[in-house]
Amino acid sequence: MAGHSKWANIRYRKSAQDARRGKIFTRLIRAITIAARQGAAPEDNPLLRSAVTKALAANMTRDTIDRAVAKGSGTAGGDQLEEIVYEGYGPGGVALLIETATDNRNRTVSEVRHALTRNGGNMGASGSVNYLFQRVGEIRLNGNAYSEEQIMELVLDAGADDLSEDEANQLIVRTSYEAFSKVCAMLEAASITPEAAEIQMLASTEVELGEDQAHTLLKLLDMLEDLDDTQNVYHNASINDEVLQRLNA
Repeated sequence: MAGHSKWANIRYRKSAQDARRGKIFTRLIRAITIAARQGAAPEDNPLLRSAVTKALAANMTRDTIDRAVAKGSGTAGGDQLEEIVYEGYGPGGVALLIETATDNRNRTVSEVRHALTRNGGNMGASGSVNYLFQRVGEIRLNGNAYSEEQIMELVLDAGADDLSEDEANQLIVRTSYEAFSKVCAMLEAASITPEAAEIQMLASTEVELGEDQAHTLLKLLDMLEDLDDTQNVYHNASINDEVLQRLNA
């Protein structure tokens, strides 16, 4: 839907910054560990498949991935990480979902609340915005390497919901949470390698922001994503392309 690809671009920019700061491996290991609690087989666990795919794309070794899976699934002893999702509001009433993994709940909630209140936002009660988001699968492919017709035949047969192309000539496959692993497996069987494949939360409605509110929101997102315990941040803001270009200049 409108605005989603813009937010994807923002998130990819942040991912690159995280890598330079050396945080991304910690986040990926935590994501694998938490996902593995729902099962150690990626083919039966969409969250784990998503986490492992991102880890491999970041050049994490198989040994490191396997250790994280074993830790999460209990075969290598338990872990102290707790998965907590905070809900809140940003500038202009933008809905926020903040996924965290922490060994200190008090520290994490304090840091999240501070980031929100410092940047025109506030914490929400459990369930206040979660209903606006749906867990979906998103797979991105190089549109120069694969044709839309080629991909469409494969992914629709595997249960994908939608195939589109963005401004960067990437093919975007969207799936339900349940069909994500099957669609990924179908692409792998056809020797097609995605540039990205992940489970994420997609908003059903959007809030359009002006330049001042968008500027404050981006500051808030930077602050939230800089927190050590943050795993993912999702929102339902829509930012005009021209505004986004000025803010990123």
